[in-house]
Amino acid sequence: MKLVTFEVSTVLGPLLRLGALSQGKIIDLNIGYTRYLTESMGSGRAYEMAAVVLPPEMVGFFRSGGEGKEAAQLTLEYVAKRRGERTLAGPQGERITYQMGEVMLKAPVPRPNSLRDYISFEGHASMSGQRELSPVWYQMPVCYKGNPDSVIGPEETIPWPSFTDLLDYELEYGIYILKEGRNITRERAEEYIAGYTIFNDISARDIQSQEMMCGLGPAKGKDTCSIMGPCLVTPDEVDARNMRMIARVNGEVWSENNSGTSYWTWPQIIEFASMDETLHAGDFMGSGTVEKGCGLELGRWLQPGDIIELEVEGISVLRNRVGEKSVKRTFTR
Repeated sequence: MKLVTFEVSTVLGPLLRLGALSQGKIIDLNIGYTRYLTESMGSGRAYEMAAVVLPPEMVGFFRSGGEGKEAAQLTLEYVAKRRGERTLAGPQGERITYQMGEVMLKAPVPRPNSLRDYISFEGHASMSGQRELSPVWYQMPVCYKGNPDSVIGPEETIPWPSFTDLLDYELEYGIYILKEGRNITRERAEEYIAGYTIFNDISARDIQSQEMMCGLGPAKGKDTCSIMGPCLVTPDEVDARNMRMIARVNGEVWSENNSGTSYWTWPQIIEFASMDETLHAGDFMGSGTVEKGCGLELGRWLQPGDIIELEVEGISVLRNRVGEKSVKRTFTR
């Protein structure tokens, strides 16, 4: 099941809804389920019930567990059977279906609870064997913790920070945590994966390299922009151990690799991350970059106006345009 969060501009302003991609259309699952409850049960509390079982935002949907997933599937089937009805709408006349061109997709979880990005691909970590890795790298999965407030979605413009000349893409994918857990064993870890999405970990390489000379970071070099989307694909839809991954810039293939080349697996990562630490529904974890999955490894750099497309087999294509450079600013003590 491919799930997306989308924004619809109406006279009432932006509405954040939970939807599902279905034959080129977006279905508002929350309102669709409300209509189903009203019609099938005559419930005067359909809106309240739908808000609990199939809420209009993704983290709430995660927390509803199997009941929410069953309600989503039921709603998809309910709407599909009534596809020909011109008047299919919510109990108060709300729209249930939209054409793709009518909506702007947001990141699947527009504001994750937390953002961890791991460096699970040995080829990227070692710069294709040019750099010797510390033995510690092979003993535990390591990550940096990013800025959950910097997340943007597909088709949004990538901001060019005023403090960098070297802006870079990173070909990654990631997971969202489904439910709260602590000290999760690797044998049970997959129970905690809500689904997969594409992740473009935009990096300001010049300031990143400077700050990491101090033995900390990355921080400022990553905080400006993290791109996720265009949808969340549930684990039953893909084999995360074997997904072709491609990066295109202005239609030209710059990077191509496979998710199966990672050294660290998601069960191992989840086990380590949850050691004496609670993971929460809506936490995001990035895979890290595949080998030769960024401009830094290729000696190629993004330019204003470039169109970046990251494609991950079984998920979709994440597309964004690089914005114009800001007036250069420098920091001095």
